[in-house]
Amino acid sequence: MEKRLMILAISLILGYTCVMANLSAKMQNSQLLETAIHQSQLTMKVGQADGTIYDRNFVPLVNQDTAFYASVIPTFQSVAELMPHIEEMNPVLEGLQNGEPFVCRVDTDDFDCPEITVLEIPQRQNSSSLAQHIIGYTRDHEGVTGLEADYNKILRSLPDTATVTYTTDALGQILMGEEPVISPIAYKNAGVVTTLDSRIQAICENMDIPKGAIVVMDVESGDILAMTSFPSYDSNHLADALDNPESPFLNRCLSAYNVGSIFKLMTCATAYKLNMTNFLTNCTGKTKIKNQVFRCHDWRGHDIVDMKHAMIYSCNVFFVDLSQYLDPRIMLETAQSFGFGSQIALTKSLISSSGSLPDIDDLSLPAEMANFCFGQGLLTATPLQITQMTCGIANDGNMPLARLIKGYTLDNQTVENEKNPIYAKSLPKNAAYYLQNLMIAAINESDTSNAVPDTVFAGAKTSTAQTGRYDEEDIELCHAWITGFFPIHQPKYAVTVFVEDGGYGNDAAAPIFKQIADEITALPD
Repeated sequence: MEKRLMILAISLILGYTCVMANLSAKMQNSQLLETAIHQSQLTMKVGQADGTIYDRNFVPLVNQDTAFYASVIPTFQSVAELMPHIEEMNPVLEGLQNGEPFVCRVDTDDFDCPEITVLEIPQRQNSSSLAQHIIGYTRDHEGVTGLEADYNKILRSLPDTATVTYTTDALGQILMGEEPVISPIAYKNAGVVTTLDSRIQAICENMDIPKGAIVVMDVESGDILAMTSFPSYDSNHLADALDNPESPFLNRCLSAYNVGSIFKLMTCATAYKLNMTNFLTNCTGKTKIKNQVFRCHDWRGHDIVDMKHAMIYSCNVFFVDLSQYLDPRIMLETAQSFGFGSQIALTKSLISSSGSLPDIDDLSLPAEMANFCFGQGLLTATPLQITQMTCGIANDGNMPLARLIKGYTLDNQTVENEKNPIYAKSLPKNAAYYLQNLMIAAINESDTSNAVPDTVFAGAKTSTAQTGRYDEEDIELCHAWITGFFPIHQPKYAVTVFVEDGGYGNDAAAPIFKQIADEITALPD
């Protein structure tokens, strides 16, 4: 195929040369020579760069890679030197056929021919771009999804265009020997500044999760430092993503799922409000509410269990028994104060699902209240909601609302229009301390926890959330979760790992939390 294209190209060049020779002969006519004295210009648009999307440290999340584009005056010498380096043939063939200058992508900028002018053009995205679900993608320099669409007017308001301008005669022929005027891309500094930390985003995207999500937030400010959905997609091969049954376009960070045991933190918060933290029960492996039997994950039971050990063992029986003494209305209000049941709007299109909560009528049923208190039944929530909840606990009861956009910049050095964090008072400080200690004990006093980092002290809680769906072997599919914070003194990071249909939280999610905590801790300040 390449040989056929080469033969066609050479044939077109020869034809073009004949035309040029004929035109040159005619130009000997004095009248035409006099007309050619009046000069004009021909400008070739070589490439375009739109405004940049930055992370919190002004690291570009788009426009970070470049490619070479050549503006070519077709001659024997230029095309012969160009041929081994062409990455796209169609513009070359079209230019040769018309006998006019053309622009094509090449793999080098090292040319000796004066008829070849190469400029370096930023590439909007590539296959290794970070935060694909957040950034979105463009089509024909227009944002289609994500931040590219939400901030389309800003990012496309002042496009920076690279051009090569040639001097021509009155007949439009390029005057050979005249130096072209080059206007390169000035690497636009203006753009949108996100709260993301590209280093932490890269750490999360390197985790091995077939389907799921990871969210990392700044405990004090609510800034989203990383938000990664698995699987991702390549914006350069969208058709492949459309055909993928694992739904790579779905942003699982913003989608609602069954929650499981991490919601026991809300049950403990309610018990604290009602002065019931000294509650004890005897776990025999199962308990009965009315005529419904609830089983603990450990059929052997845990014997006499208090609240701390119920968190360490993740004992369902304890929370089912406790549920019968809690006020459903206060339980529901506690969950709502932490954002459960409410959307989180990050931008115009990046909006977290509200998830689902039972209403007060549902909770009037003892069995439904029992399900709610250990995170099952009608409850669903998003990984972003769970991470925001963890921020509220780790930030001493002042829950910062999740934030993705810091503002905009004109010089990639300062942020304009930055807003202060917004907080919701979710718990009294002493209640938050109590929950922090429960999370610290849940992993650090467990002999089997896979969540304990090597380089930093952390607090966390895992979940194995039942889904009511079964595989081909009639085994129930469960979601694996963990949410936690570190370091335990002056908490800075809240991390949630969600593995869809991943099985046990301690097996599938906890080791990823551990790795993320260690890798973030190793980052330079």
